[in-house]
Amino acid sequence: MLSGLSWPWLAVLMALGIVIDLMLGEVRQWHPLVGFGNLAKRIEAALNRSPALRLRGVLAWTLAVVPAVLAAAWLIAWSPWWLAALLHAGLLYFCIGLRSLREHTLPIARALAVGDLATARRLTSYIVSRDTRQSSEEELAKAGVESLLENGNDAVFGTLFWFLVAGGPGALLFRLSNTLDAMWGYRNGRFYHFGWAAARIDDALNWCPARLTALSYAWLGQRQLALACWKEQAPAWSSPNAGPVMAAGAGALGLALGGAAIYDGEVEQRPPLGRGHPPRGADIVRAWRLVAMSTALWMAVVCAVALLCLGGLHA
Repeated sequence: MLSGLSWPWLAVLMALGIVIDLMLGEVRQWHPLVGFGNLAKRIEAALNRSPALRLRGVLAWTLAVVPAVLAAAWLIAWSPWWLAALLHAGLLYFCIGLRSLREHTLPIARALAVGDLATARRLTSYIVSRDTRQSSEEELAKAGVESLLENGNDAVFGTLFWFLVAGGPGALLFRLSNTLDAMWGYRNGRFYHFGWAAARIDDALNWCPARLTALSYAWLGQRQLALACWKEQAPAWSSPNAGPVMAAGAGALGLALGGAAIYDGEVEQRPPLGRGHPPRGADIVRAWRLVAMSTALWMAVVCAVALLCLGGLHA
């Protein structure tokens, strides 16, 4: 392991980070990622200038991410073992967003359950970039389910994967990279060249986690349908990682997702995801449960490997 942690330690610290997140949720004030976002804005303002050069985007990504990750790794390396363990778990807590997913999506399901479309539209607008002002229940439910499935990978499983690879600094690397992709990875005039590095690096870091996420969704849902949707529908999506995750997740839930959505006042026809009935408010809860059960599955696998390693030591 790049982290220098054994599997038993990884299991303990991974469980600790997840439990802290579920107990406390996101930091309400002075969240490190908010500070990082402000730093990224300053770097972008300084370097994203004409003529547009991809090299500037590479430099910007390096200046934003590498010092923070190296500082975290250095601090852990020179700390006593107990403080290093707490730093690993603390970094995972700051980087993972499991409780945040629940807090942002389940209120939408509750609003839809009582027919409060106005509240559901407002809450959905906080988590998606599409226009929700005139959205129907089906469209709001679709947005909520899609956000849960995709962000299950981006906010949870990608972070857990890189924690397993490189401990707290690995989780930090992934989360900062994913944040820059969300800020800079647009195919528009402003970011087409500058954001190229952020988008491609995030694609690379997400490749393995996205496919493990898709497998987890499939394993815990309608398995054959999920795998079929992954194979048939994922290639049609522009993102090489969102496609497998969302197609497998939609198939696992037996839902028909994708299709039309309004962005910046224009209707965009997106490729289909999954097969089954159109989503309803209650399906947001089902999607959350799929993400939660997948997290439990990952934790169970890591614990099983840890126990095997302990057994090998005592054999």
